[in-house]
Amino acid sequence: MLKKLITTLLFISIAPSALAWGQTGHRVTGAIAELYLTDKAKTQIEKILGPETLAEASTWPDEMRSNPEEFWQKTASPYHYVSVPEGKTYPEVGAPAQGDSVTALKRFSAILKNKNSTLEQKQLALRFIVHIVGDLHQPLHAGNGTDRGGNDVKLTFFGEDSNLHRVWDSGLIDGQQLSFTEWTNWLNSKITNKQANDWKVADPQVWITESTKIRDTIYPDSDRISWDYKYQHIPTVKKRLSQGGVRIAAYLNDIFK
Repeated sequence: MLKKLITTLLFISIAPSALAWGQTGHRVTGAIAELYLTDKAKTQIEKILGPETLAEASTWPDEMRSNPEEFWQKTASPYHYVSVPEGKTYPEVGAPAQGDSVTALKRFSAILKNKNSTLEQKQLALRFIVHIVGDLHQPLHAGNGTDRGGNDVKLTFFGEDSNLHRVWDSGLIDGQQLSFTEWTNWLNSKITNKQANDWKVADPQVWITESTKIRDTIYPDSDRISWDYKYQHIPTVKKRLSQGGVRIAAYLNDIFK
């Protein structure tokens, strides 16, 4: 029992935070995704979730983190991120023994495609897919394996104690003081048909490669960041939220084709 506890604590100490984008960001990606679903995908999703929207479903895996069951306290923890050291690619390092976002997507996709899966299993799988695709578009959820996805990079953001991961989860987004519906409407109105077509990539390897490239450019030179940092990086936040939404739809459209 002691050995198991020590192992669990060690894993928690090295794992990144399970949160990504925060609730607002995840809801934005879910709401944008609904605008790019095929009719067939919409029908199948409604059979699984009923009146629950993808915006609502997107935050459920984070909201369940306090559930004491082993699945939530141990099994599901690594599903929210991947680790790719600087200078490496995901195929070069692969998934760890406990799994990661890529292995989770494969697992949950198989559940949705399996006619013998129960409704409860499909609901869990669908909610996780919406969440994980959003996660992989937050650059620090493709962590470098050295600082828990930026959680160990302590800094002040507009004078308040924070860390780099939290800044990208919610600081940059919530600082705009927009609701998730305002974010959705403003971002979607600027997505051109060409962008939507170019972004409809249902391959997690592509998303991870994009995130790792961005990740290596967002570490600040100072531990005090505010307007300059926001000016430099809010366009990237907007793009990744937009891409995340389009790609959630692309991934689900592919599953339900």
